[in-house]
Amino acid sequence: MRQAGRYLPEYRETRAKAGDFLTLCKTPELALEVTLQPLARFDLDAAILFSDILTIPDAMGLGLRLDEGIGPQFNHPVKSGDIAGLERPDPLRDTGYVMAAIRQIKSELADKLPLIGFAGSPWTLATYMVEGGSSRDFTKIKALAYQSPEAAHQLLSLLASAVSDYLNAQVDAGVDAVMIFDSWAGVLSPDAYKEFSLQYLAQIIDDLSDAVPNIVFCKGANHSIAEQVKIGPSALGLDWTIELGVARRLVDGRVALQGNLDPAIMLTDSATIERETQRVLQSYGGGAGHIFNLGHGITPNVPPENVKTLVDCVHRYETGKSNS
Repeated sequence: MRQAGRYLPEYRETRAKAGDFLTLCKTPELALEVTLQPLARFDLDAAILFSDILTIPDAMGLGLRLDEGIGPQFNHPVKSGDIAGLERPDPLRDTGYVMAAIRQIKSELADKLPLIGFAGSPWTLATYMVEGGSSRDFTKIKALAYQSPEAAHQLLSLLASAVSDYLNAQVDAGVDAVMIFDSWAGVLSPDAYKEFSLQYLAQIIDDLSDAVPNIVFCKGANHSIAEQVKIGPSALGLDWTIELGVARRLVDGRVALQGNLDPAIMLTDSATIERETQRVLQSYGGGAGHIFNLGHGITPNVPPENVKTLVDCVHRYETGKSNS
């Protein structure tokens, strides 16, 4: 989760060299540099493309800016009357810098490690677009969904098509897996989640190339794991609010699972990290079908040595299991 992140001092140096976050994202050579930085420090099993989930709405001309200490903001938030005029971005024309970064990263990795690409889910992208940025209560997007459902579905359908195009372009550029982040799934009731999020995730899964596996992560939507399995992902990412063993029984071998250590544990000490990491691994119970990961993004103030503790603990545990 957010592997090439703000917790690394070398990332902050590259960020300063870029001048601002969007320049960092849109300069393939710098995105390559940041993607590779964690791999130089840690014995990781995959590389994660350095980019941002808001590349699609940015390509739609909403005037994205990322303010330090505030987060993403749009100069032109979407209102219901604007939706009909929004255009579906062309991934090569409008986000070609992402594909260029992928090609450079793949060339540098030389097949030593797989590369994971990603996108935001339609619902999560819509929340930022309608709210105008980050939100605590999501009143604008919820008002659109509940009071003007036809307009909301028009926006979500457009975004689903755009996400499918974008991820398929990433596959064509060379990524080995793709992940869809529904970071704000948990702000919806279970019924609203199925109507305004899950059906569009299903559309994307149907449209995705079957050349690579895909992972769907719906934060706060553990109430609908069985329904998530039915839309056909290769794997489900899980937040930290469900026991992996419980989730494993629910999916019954139909999909792999990714997760799900509480990111706050990364701010503790090595003994706590090792204990809680082993707890997650033991909850899954061993065997195939588990990608160890955090249950959400790593925070900027995590000491890099704590990440090494985590990675080494996972590898020791798995080696011990295979030798036992």
